[in-house]
Amino acid sequence: MDLKLLTIDAARSAVQERKTTAVALAESFYAKIESDDPQIGAYLALSKDRALAKAAAMDALAAKGEQLPPLGGVPVGIKDVMVTRGVRTTAGSKILGNYIPPYDCTAVARMEAAGAVVLGKMNCDEFAMGSSNENSAWKPVHNPRDLSRVPGGSSGGSAAAVAADTAVVTLGSDTGGSIRQPASFCGVVGLKPTYGRVSRYGLIAFASSLDHIGPLGKTVKDTAIVLQTIAGRDPMEPTSADVPLPDYVAELEKPVAGLKIGVAKEYLGEGLDPEVRSAVANAVEQLSKLGCEIVEVSLPHTQYAIPAYYIIATAEASSNLARFDGVRYGYRAADAKTLSEMYRRTRDQGFGAEVKRRIMLGTYALSAGYYDAYYLKAQKVRTLLTRDFDEAFGKVDVIVTPTSPTAAFKLGDKADDPLAMYLADIYTVTANLAGIPGISVPCGETKEKLPVGMQILGKHFAESTVLRVAAAYERAAAGVRG
Repeated sequence: MDLKLLTIDAARSAVQERKTTAVALAESFYAKIESDDPQIGAYLALSKDRALAKAAAMDALAAKGEQLPPLGGVPVGIKDVMVTRGVRTTAGSKILGNYIPPYDCTAVARMEAAGAVVLGKMNCDEFAMGSSNENSAWKPVHNPRDLSRVPGGSSGGSAAAVAADTAVVTLGSDTGGSIRQPASFCGVVGLKPTYGRVSRYGLIAFASSLDHIGPLGKTVKDTAIVLQTIAGRDPMEPTSADVPLPDYVAELEKPVAGLKIGVAKEYLGEGLDPEVRSAVANAVEQLSKLGCEIVEVSLPHTQYAIPAYYIIATAEASSNLARFDGVRYGYRAADAKTLSEMYRRTRDQGFGAEVKRRIMLGTYALSAGYYDAYYLKAQKVRTLLTRDFDEAFGKVDVIVTPTSPTAAFKLGDKADDPLAMYLADIYTVTANLAGIPGISVPCGETKEKLPVGMQILGKHFAESTVLRVAAAYERAAAGVRG
């Protein structure tokens, strides 16, 4: 089968109708990974025995003529910050280089329960800290569209695998844009749900109030199918929300005529690449042709989003990463003579430069005398940003913005300038601070044939509307290209 054409429906139907077997399909993907992934670096570990066992189970169902589950026989990849029972999970860090989890992340368990064939674990920035996937302790990920460029981060491996046809869909995590920005850079679709829509149980924490699990795929429908599978209340995770779960796939077919599309003027100012601006403007025009009403909105506190985000995120990271001390699991320094020396050396040798930078920033922000000046003030700004969105969504159904201010940049271009790297998330961090859903869909290319993404943001738990607008634009754009 042509792996480039495989969506969830195509893969599942092929197995259901016995045009191929799930085992043969998985083997095809492993062959593709073996031939192509060495130059891309999207995979950190393969789970071949587990994958082939699940594939054989799906083939047995198909042979009996039974209906396959929604992801029956579909090859998928899992970002390496989600624990997988019996499969090495490192969070892209040497400090967890030998960690074999005894349980599965809820999202992974729900994917497998729906018939997904888990091929392996995807490369990522260490502890999901980065915007380029150059911070992995093991190897950087290269963008399949141009191997000299970054795929985005921290879910760069998850986005690159979909773009390189080494997985049909993948799971990523998004703390400040880490699903949507890589989706934009690699030319795929990436969805961040509302905070609480998908359980975080089994997700190795970076910043607990900002972390989200979500899907990346070739089409909006693929992300909707995966969201349908992994969303919903989880008794193991207290922040997962007990709210009704719509039929996301059915919602995709609803017309968008009459919907109000907000365009935030603060997202179209200084620093936005002209080619990105043009691509997003053309996409907004396409939505207008579909019958949507375009309304200018204001999100006045957007300029404070980056500093507020990097205070809150680093503070929570400082707290969450305190557990990696060489005592319970993961790496332990071998040359320490005292307990405190073992702590220091383990963390010094196990963590990379970016993780150390964020731990130090977060510890400083939480320290006595600075908590009120930095962390508390950042939380107040977070409230103001959330109110901005609430006010805007009183006037419009969704808000459309660029996903990233530029297309994919060259590997190494921003490695020595952390502030420039942080600013790459300027259009995405606001959704995490407010906890609202957002999706990135491809909306064009630069003159260098680099993908550009359009971000669509919605109200809390309004993923169905976000997906509906994204799917309408996707169909219209395909018609224009066709």
